[in-house]
Amino acid sequence: MIVFSGLEFMFRFLPIFLLAYYLTPARFRDYVLFGGSFIFYASGEPIFVWVLLGLTLINYFLANQDDLLTLAVLVLDIGVLVGCKIAALAIPSFSLPIGISFYIFKMISFQADLYRGKLRRRPGFIQVAAYFTMFPQIAEGPIMRYGEGRFSAKRGHEVSVTLLDDGLTFFIIGLAMKVLIADRIGILWNEIVKIGFESISTPLAWLGAFGYSFQLYFDFWGYSLMAAGLGRMLGFPFIHNFLDPYAANGIADFYRRWHATLGSFFRDYVYIPLGGSREGDGKTIRNLLIVWALTGLWHGGTVNFLIWGLVLGLLIIYEKFVAANLMERIPILGHLHVWFFIPLTWVIFAISDLGKLGTYFSRLFPFFGAAGGVVNPGDFMMYLKMFWPFFLASVLLCVPAISNTLIAWRKKLPIRIILIALLWVCVYMAVTSAGNPFMYFNF
Repeated sequence: MIVFSGLEFMFRFLPIFLLAYYLTPARFRDYVLFGGSFIFYASGEPIFVWVLLGLTLINYFLANQDDLLTLAVLVLDIGVLVGCKIAALAIPSFSLPIGISFYIFKMISFQADLYRGKLRRRPGFIQVAAYFTMFPQIAEGPIMRYGEGRFSAKRGHEVSVTLLDDGLTFFIIGLAMKVLIADRIGILWNEIVKIGFESISTPLAWLGAFGYSFQLYFDFWGYSLMAAGLGRMLGFPFIHNFLDPYAANGIADFYRRWHATLGSFFRDYVYIPLGGSREGDGKTIRNLLIVWALTGLWHGGTVNFLIWGLVLGLLIIYEKFVAANLMERIPILGHLHVWFFIPLTWVIFAISDLGKLGTYFSRLFPFFGAAGGVVNPGDFMMYLKMFWPFFLASVLLCVPAISNTLIAWRKKLPIRIILIALLWVCVYMAVTSAGNPFMYFNF
């Protein structure tokens, strides 16, 4: 598939698509969006694009407020998604449809909102098809609700020079995060994997855990800003998917801020229908564990993802029922939870082999494991000297006062000059290297 950070997308697909989109009258632009998105997806998925089209037709023409029809479509959508997750255990993930988790979740939310009456009537086919398939969100989200897209067969999507300028700015910011931070700091994790977890020192193991955390954050936040920027260019509202998660005051707060559209999806379509927190502590704990088990399995079918989800669920339960009063009296404890536990959970997320996962944790905590003793004591300083600029940039951008100020000042001339320079540095990097796909393509 064409990736946003690739030259083919930036200098071929996007300019041609925008020209066609802008020259088309507003009320017909959803036709262009649907056609362009079909071409975009087919470029990388010439077979599975028909799965996307088939599911689009089924989810539109069978969408109804009838109980049995709604249930049948939901069972089909969930069945396809579960089938792909199971298949991913036996075949490489690149052999499966890219982005299926994201567009099926949009289909599920559409069915549920229509059934509940949040949508008063079934919209026009082209509007719904454009919503399901729109290329800025097809591969990694965000999971926009239909009502958030402001689709209208009569009015269409209005565009302007201001929206184009704003969209390009966010696109460049996201591109720089992906190419200049996530891809660069990600080299550290690749090096640690090559070395072998049993051969790294404890300080390097911790550096690797934080490095992977930053890689995942800036890869996915960068993608989300690029997707939101593309949406602005097309006349859509800006969809916030990351809300300064590393400034959160606890694990639960972290996941209200991290991949916010996924969290709100599970809240509105799983947690609340199960009863939420309205039926006593016991059922609240049950509902949290179900939601987090499903969240883990949504990311992948291997055991490490289930462990990852359940560990997060247990941490949130601990914060809610055990440590809540203490965290309220000493707010810094919540921040310490985030910076201590979140990198550890990302290690579980990253390593699917449970034996290797155990080895890594024995390096993180050598006094608990069999792999005690000092291993390669000089490796930490060697890699810190290589990667400290990327760690420094990562930490600074995790501070809301810094990142929000840079975004607020994005239209000031000095920031514009810096962004233009960063764009061409990213282009140079794309020309001189193979480039890395976005990490969430696998989910």
